Amino acid sequence: MRLRKGKQMKASKIVVAAAMLTLAASGSALAFHDGGVATCDGCHTMHNSQGGAQMTKNALAVGTTNAYLLQGSDDSSTCLVCHGKAPAGSGYKVLDPAAAAGAAPANFTPGGDFGWLKKDYTWTLPRPGSSKGERHGHNVVANDFGLVADATLTTAPGGTYPAANLGCQSCHDPHGKTRIIDAAGTMATSAPGTSVLPIGDSGSYGAMPDANQAVGVYRLLGGAGYAPKSYATSPFTAAPPIAVAPSTYNRAETTTDTRVAYGKGMSEWCANCHQGLHNDAYPTNLRHPAGNAALMTNVLANYAAYVKSGDLTGTNANAYSSLVPYEEGTADRAALVLHAKTDGTAKSGPDATSNVMCLSCHRAHATGWDSMSRWNNKTEFLTVAGDFPGIDAPTQEGKDYASGRTQAEQKGSYYNRDKAAFAYAQRSLCNKCHAKD
Repeated sequence: MRLRKGKQMKASKIVVAAAMLTLAASGSALAFHDGGVATCDGCHTMHNSQGGAQMTKNALAVGTTNAYLLQGSDDSSTCLVCHGKAPAGSGYKVLDPAAAAGAAPANFTPGGDFGWLKKDYTWTLPRPGSSKGERHGHNVVANDFGLVADATLTTAPGGTYPAANLGCQSCHDPHGKTRIIDAAGTMATSAPGTSVLPIGDSGSYGAMPDANQAVGVYRLLGGAGYAPKSYATSPFTAAPPIAVAPSTYNRAETTTDTRVAYGKGMSEWCANCHQGLHNDAYPTNLRHPAGNAALMTNVLANYAAYVKSGDLTGTNANAYSSLVPYEEGTADRAALVLHAKTDGTAKSGPDATSNVMCLSCHRAHATGWDSMSRWNNKTEFLTVAGDFPGIDAPTQEGKDYASGRTQAEQKGSYYNRDKAAFAYAQRSLCNKCHAKD
């Protein structure tokens, strides 16, 4: 059948739209960022007018704009226009904006779902306690989405970054000017007076630079010297980490883990804001070590053997758990690509070059637990009588260890793992490395 030109154009637009939807559903945001600065009018509006209608996401009149000509009322609100809207649980979303009471937020990205910031809990058994939403993650300020500054920790723990200025742009460079220029992971940043390779692809999923083009750094994280325009007084001193993620990463881990292959530099980068908490080696300042020099030498056998509480029959070939990840101690991105999997084919555990990092215990965005921990550190048991605890648990003991959450919220906080993945009476996952249970 021959189509007239107008119908051909219409058909081609349908094909392009379908392709973009497929890409979004796959979990990758490559179609927009491509590892660096994206389409300008995806985030900014020059005059807050398109066809005579306002473009901002808040109620500003045509001709009146937000600061920095942003479409949202602040930096994070602009990011969340794409990264926070429904449907949750797909692609690059990091905020389930309205998770129902008793339900876990729907996104399962490696960084977590900012929706946990909106959930407060109190309980009385086995002893009275509480867990405010602001304790569950980085409290990015996104007024259009009801996310506000941390009212308790007014500056970054171990640092001086003010909570009132914290947003997506505090960690991620929205213009993505830092890039990886060679296979060794060397980084360079575009700046006046310099000439660097252009960014031609995302570096988050394993694409390699070549003689003609660089790739972006992991997750567009700010490079050395980066500081957002909204708070430019404390430029970063450490470069972004080397890491590779699987392209489909926002998924429940019901049967297999989502393995992000972390290489090196994550803790050093976190120390850009949390420098007072950074510690490479025990017993300096008696803080838990985390960093490139925090080698796992003394706990390798524990990590390999630990399956769950009481079960130390595991082997290193099947030891990896995304609930307790680690860095591999390398900048070899080609090697990391082989481990960035979701199909269960990359289960090998750490070796003598591996190290503990901040993300071994925390998620970067938010979790269901205080201090954005990957598991509940306020109770003795993560499972009770072979099931998740919950205020709706069938036994009183299950209710006692609920920490105010429902069973669905407990399960969701562990990315919908089956209860059989844990022991009949599972204790803290600190034991994955320390095996004290």
